[in-house]
This record gives sequence, C-alpha cells and structure tokens, in this order.
Amino acid sequence: MEEKKLDLNSVIGFILIFGILMFMLWQNQPTPEELEAQEQAKQEQVEAEKKAEIKTETFETSTEDFSVTSATDSLKLEGLKNKLGAFAYSSTLPSASNKETRVETELFDLKFSNKGGFLSEVRLKKFDNYDSLPVYLIKDKNIGFNINFGTTDSRILNTQDLYFEPTISENGDNTVVSMKLKVSESKYLEYRYELKPDNYMMDFTIRSQGLSDVVNSSQGVNLDWKQKMIRGDKSVEYENRYTRLTYQHDGGKIDKLSPTSDDDDVEEDVTWLSYRQHFFSSILVSEKPFKTVDLISENLLESGDDDAEFTKLYSSKIPLELQGGELNAPLKFYFGPTDNTVLRQYDYSLDDSIPFGWGIFGWINRYVFVPLFSFLSGLMPYGFAIVVMTILVRIVMSPVTYKSYLSQAKMKILKPEINEINEKYKDNAMKKQQATMALYSKAGASPMAGCLPGLLQLPVFYALFQFFPSAFDLRHKSFLWADDLSSYDTIAELPFKIPFYGDHISLFPILASVAIFFYMKMTTGQQAASQPTQEGMPDMQKMMKYMIYFSPIMMLVFFNNYASGLSLYYFVSNLITIGIMLVIKNFIIDEDKIHAKIQENKKKPKKENRFQKKMKDMMEQAEQQKQMQNRKK
Repeated sequence: MEEKKLDLNSVIGFILIFGILMFMLWQNQPTPEELEAQEQAKQEQVEAEKKAEIKTETFETSTEDFSVTSATDSLKLEGLKNKLGAFAYSSTLPSASNKETRVETELFDLKFSNKGGFLSEVRLKKFDNYDSLPVYLIKDKNIGFNINFGTTDSRILNTQDLYFEPTISENGDNTVVSMKLKVSESKYLEYRYELKPDNYMMDFTIRSQGLSDVVNSSQGVNLDWKQKMIRGDKSVEYENRYTRLTYQHDGGKIDKLSPTSDDDDVEEDVTWLSYRQHFFSSILVSEKPFKTVDLISENLLESGDDDAEFTKLYSSKIPLELQGGELNAPLKFYFGPTDNTVLRQYDYSLDDSIPFGWGIFGWINRYVFVPLFSFLSGLMPYGFAIVVMTILVRIVMSPVTYKSYLSQAKMKILKPEINEINEKYKDNAMKKQQATMALYSKAGASPMAGCLPGLLQLPVFYALFQFFPSAFDLRHKSFLWADDLSSYDTIAELPFKIPFYGDHISLFPILASVAIFFYMKMTTGQQAASQPTQEGMPDMQKMMKYMIYFSPIMMLVFFNNYASGLSLYYFVSNLITIGIMLVIKNFIIDEDKIHAKIQENKKKPKKENRFQKKMKDMMEQAEQQKQMQNRKK
C-alpha cells in the first residue's frame, strides 16, 4: 500500500516538474523579432562560408562595422566575425568604446585614440600661440594615421576603424604606451610609443606578432599619414609662406614641396618626413629608409581668409615591408619646435628642415648668423642683439661699401671726358667704345667696379632675409613697441583691409622705408650722376630716379606683414650704411686727390693684358669689316 502511495506521489511530482518546465519554456520562447534575427544570422553565416570557400569576394570595412559589443552577445559577435574575420576579437574587448588614453610628460600632454591606436592629440606644454592659447600639433581630428592591409580571407581592413587595447608601463625613466590590435591574446598588431624624459623625440615601433597567417602579404601593407597644419601665427598668410613639407632622401639630399601651391612627388629611400608649421614640426624618422613615399601638399588657405584654422594638408603614403609575414618597422616621432638648437641634438640632420636657404645662403646662416645671434642673445635682450648684429655686419661689409663709393667717385670725375668722347665719335659707335675703354684703362676706373661690391653683398642680404623669419628664438620676444619680433608690429588697426598691405599699420617697415629712401638717394643718385648717357641705351638717370621711390614703396607694402625683427634689421642697417657713407665721403675720399691720381695714371704707359689685347683686336677687326662693307655699298 505504501509502495503504491510512493509511486503515485512520484508520478504527481514528475507531472508538476514537467508542468513547471513547460511553463518556463513558454515564458522564454523567442519573440518573432528574435526568431527573424537568428534566421538572418544563419543566412549570413552560410553566405560567409560560401564566400570563404570560393574566395572571390572582398569586404571593404567602414566605421559602422565596428560598433562596441559584448563577448556574451553571440549574435553580434558572429556578425563582426563575418565582417572582420579574425580581427572581430578586438571589438569584444573593454577598450572598444571609442575612448582615449591620456599620458603627460614634462613636455607633452598626449591623447591616444583607442580607435585606430594613433596619437589623437599632441599639446606642447612649454609654448603658447600668438593669442596665448596652447600650442597643439594634433587636435580635433586634424590627423589621419592608418595602416591599410589585406587579409588571407579576402578582406581589406583599415586600422583607423579598428579598436586597439592600450597599456601603459615604465621602462626605466621612460613611459611606454602600447596600443595593440588583437586577433587573440598572443596575436596582434602593435603601435609602441616610448616617451623619454625631457625629450621631444619618441621611439615609435610598428610591429606584429603571429599575423603571418592573417595578413595577406601579396596585397601589400601601406601606411597613410595625413595631417592638417594648425594655424599658430598672427599673420596666417606670412605663416603659410614658411609652412612646408620637407624630406631627406637618397642618403642625405634635402627636398621640399612648394609652400605656395598644391604639389606632389614620389621619392625613394626617404629617411625622414617633416610636416612643418613655421615654428613647430611633426617629423617621422625611419631607422631604415622607406623604399618609396608618395608625398602630397595641399594649400588650404584661401586669399583673404584671416580667420583660417588650418594652412595646409600634408599626406604621405608609405609601403611597409613584411619579413616572414610579420611587420617590424622601428621609427621615431618628433613633435616640437623648429629650433636649430633643439633639432641639432638628434643624429638625423633634422636641422636641415629649417629653411635657412640653399647653397651659400644656407652656409652663411648656419655657420655665421645662427652662432653669432645665439651668442649675442645670450648676453642681451633679443632686440638689442639684432641691433648689435646689424652693426657688426655693416662694419664687416664697410670695405665693400668703400670700394663701391670710390668707384662711383671715379666715374663722376671721368664723366666730362666721357661726354667729350661721345660727342667726338657720335657717328662711330666702334670708335666711341674703343676710346671709352682706353680712358677707363688709363684712369684705372671701371663702370663695373661699382656693381661688383653690390653683388658681393647679395648673399648676406638674402641670407638674413631667410634667417629672421626662421629664427625660433625671436618668437614672442618683444622690443620697443613690437610685441613679437617674429611677427609684424602694430601701431594702428585699420577698419578695412588694403590689398597686399593688410588691415594694420606697422611702424618698423615705415622706418625702414624712410631709411632706404635716403640711402638710395645717396647711392643711386651718386651713381646716376656718374654714369654717362650712352646712345641707344636706356636713360639710366631716369631709371635710377624711379628706383629711389619704387624701392621704399615696395619695402613699405611687402614688409608690413613680415617679421618685425627683419624690418628692424633693415632699418638699422640702412641707418648705419648712411652713416658709413657720410664718413667715407667727408673724411676719407677726397675727389681732388682722386682726380690727380687719375691724371697721373693716364700719363703712365698702360700695359694691356691678354684679354684686353684680344678684345681690342676683335673690335679693330669688326671696325675694318664694317668699313669694307660701307665701301662696297
């Protein structure tokens, strides 16, 4: 009887348990929407397997494909696998939240984007812009840093759309930021940044581990680095003239793209690339030269756009080499000032990225003006250093000034005799020329002697023209009424903008223009008075008279937006030159003595050199041929 009761209770218990299970299954049955999603996922999986078998379809990934997911959400995980293949794993990690990783050093405030693994913000902590705002080299998505590659399952992926897992560690005194794009815990693509104390150069390595069976080496791996250059100077047009993409290639050659227009080039064996924004640079250095680089510079500045945020867009496409199916590219990144003193600390000739000028002009700046100005600015304020350097330059060049003025004085004394020769042989150009040359030879004078000293000064003139706009030390240094010697000074703001001049009035260019007017009045006027008028030739006196007024106007307009340090130099230089010439004229050169010396020279027999004799023979032969032709006629 008891056994029957036990069996009956067991049966009832089983019935109750079965009922509860059925109730729970009914409560948790999939909704029609969930059933539809499951069916769609199955169909996508079947289609993916078919495509993987025939391997003829290629997926091009996009940002929307990589939304944040949870590892427990199997449906989303399967969807990601269909689109990302092995790299779906990276989107299941906690870092896949489109957040940034922040790191600070003595020099930098940095942000690394988990999405893409690249530096998304670089602030230089020791510098401010003209408007007292922080200096950012990278900010607000002005950067594009992407590796494009194919996979063995026929996909094309872009690292800028994939999620990297960040870790921060210490290596001695260095801070290491590792950004890993993972296929699994032991397989990944890594960006490794190593920051050193008080150093603008960071080690940057691109390497992979265990991806030889994931990355398709036959399709190639390309690094694309794009960067918009953030405006940082008061005059954006002036800044844009010195914003340039410069690079070193072929074992040390330095080249650059155009700073004034869109430009592109393809170079081989590139050692470094410098994205320069006037006074600050982003430089990528390769321990092993890049085999080829496609370079593009695009001018973003439109005429009259004084409020522009960006000046240029630089772009470089760099094929990366695979070794054994893996990446290993030891690189370096420099983010810092375009300062000769700082850049020379590194071993890659990075100071060649500073526009000191080509050839002899660059040589003069590097080995004369840069050391000289560095020495003087260490002893006195920067404005006074410019004045003292100008005085020293003019003193060194004073012998050239003396030679030029002496030649002009000789030509002025000989002018009456030249006019007599012109009148005597006005119908015979050949005789006139022969007589003129003979007079110059006997008197020891030459019309070219006044030009040569001026030509000798041109390298110095051009070198300084390049030096001041590139002198980082002048940045934000004040002198008298100028707030910043690396930019224009302002004594008045205009309510309108004058084409080619601007919307302000700078005083240093005005002073420089006045000084150059009086300087040219003395030199050009003297030279014009000494030059005889040649028949059939332009009236030099009239041309020089125009130059006396044209040059100051050009100085006034052109330099209104230039660095006030450069205008200060020309102002002081012309003042000193005027002073030197007044001393030469009134205390050194005696025109009566020069005239007496010329007369003595004319009495002495003058031995012709080989060149003069040859020229004389040629002129005589030409004269004889002309006479024979006239007789035949």
